[in-house]
This record gives sequence, structure tokens and C-alpha cells, in this order.
Amino acid sequence: MSSITFSAPFTSPSEVVGQLRQRGYAVLAAVDTARWLGCDLADLMAQNGDWARLAPDDFMRDAGRYRRRRHACFVVQRGQVQQVPHRAHWQPVEYNALHGGMERWFAPMEQSAVARPVWQQLLAALAGLCDAVFADAGTAERWFVEAHQFRIDTTDGIGRPTPEGAHRDGVDLVAVFLVGRAGIKGGETRVFEAAGTSGQRFTLMEPWSLLLLDDARMIHESTPIQPLAEGGHRDTLVVTCRRGNFQGADVVGAAPASQPGSAIRRAPAD
Repeated sequence: MSSITFSAPFTSPSEVVGQLRQRGYAVLAAVDTARWLGCDLADLMAQNGDWARLAPDDFMRDAGRYRRRRHACFVVQRGQVQQVPHRAHWQPVEYNALHGGMERWFAPMEQSAVARPVWQQLLAALAGLCDAVFADAGTAERWFVEAHQFRIDTTDGIGRPTPEGAHRDGVDLVAVFLVGRAGIKGGETRVFEAAGTSGQRFTLMEPWSLLLLDDARMIHESTPIQPLAEGGHRDTLVVTCRRGNFQGADVVGAAPASQPGSAIRRAPAD
């Protein structure tokens, strides 16, 4: 696997809405991610230790042992962030041929993580972006938000960030934050038009750089990673926003008694 990297097509925070409308995606450097969210980059970096405590993903149909993750769900409207009881992640096979059609009960995000002010800012900013790009003018939609903390490691030689291949997620917005990478090569990001021929390839290298995608228009994937040093891994935060309801809301309920629950938290009003 080549270690050649391609520079990301970074944009400025002021151009994010326009880039999403025009191209279907936008990419922010780490310092601009913080500016766009209205926080300090140090506050984002302070979350990185959470990725050392992720739980194994026990739903890998390729029998892989390279993925660890945690998951949480929220409803966000007008800057108010409400965490909902822990629920399964579900996708139809049309969007995930490998893992679609099954209820996947991942370990919940730690409550200390979702209670941080920067976490509330992050979700509120993404929902506000969705209002600006996808909602009618002046409308503040209820956005059903799923957050996934991922660590892909190279314990078995190769780690696959997107084992399902190039895909869409069946939502309105996909946000992929690179939290960190260490001791690896690969992990190239690729985005393609769903109804066209153009595409872009680049490698996110800087912690808390960000890819934003109009999921209806863009297909995306990340290439496999290989180790350059012992303990090589790639950490990401993937947040999706969807109107109407959570995907699979008609087939997936809240956690049964055997599953861990989550408290409901609400951000303070502006």
C-alpha cells in the first residue's frame, strides 16, 4: 500500500454552506473546525483520550477485530440538544450491504463525554448547518443525530475504516472528524458524486480536521490502513443528521433491560 498522500481541498468556515450547496461536500482544517464550531481547538483535543476507552465492535460480518466504537443518539432543534435513551444502530441493506438489516447494539458513549460543553456546541453547530442547507428558509427542523466514535487499528495487519465499501448512509448530513492517526499509512478519504462522474481523493492528517457531506449527493469511503509502527490506529468521530426520525425507527426501539441506558441531557438555552 502506498504511503503517498493527497492534500485536502480545505475551505474557510464562511464558505461551508456554499460549498455544501455547490459541490455536495466541504472540508475544514482543524483550526477552522474550531472556529466554525465556536470553540477552542484545545477543547476539541481534550476529548481525544475518550478514544482509548472504546469497546470492541462485536457485529463485524467480515470477522474483523480491527474496529472499536461507541454510539449515542440525540435530537437537536434550535440549539437545544437532547440525548435520547440508548438505541440500536440500524441501516437498510440498500445503504450498507455488509451490515444492513440488523440491530447493532454498540456500547454507549460515556456520559462524561456527552456532558462536555464542547460536545453540545458541536451537535448544535451541525444541526444549524443542516437548517441552513436542507431546511426551508427560517425553519428550524428537528434533527435526529447519531454519533459514532471509531478506532480502527492494525493489530491484525490491516484495518478497514469502511468495510462496507463506498456508500451513502441514508441521512441528510454526514460529518467525519479525524480525531487522530498514529503509526499507519493509508486511510485516504474518497468522495464521489452519486449521480455524476466527478470525485475527489485526499488524506486527512490533522487532528480535528473535518469532512462534511450532503449524503443524498455524495458517496464516500476511506481506504484501508496498514501499520508503520506497533499500535497503529486511526480515530474518527462520525456524526449523522437526519430529518423525520432515526433510521429504522419503525423496527428499532429503545434499549431492552439487558442493554445499558442513557440519561437525557439538555443544553442550556442561548
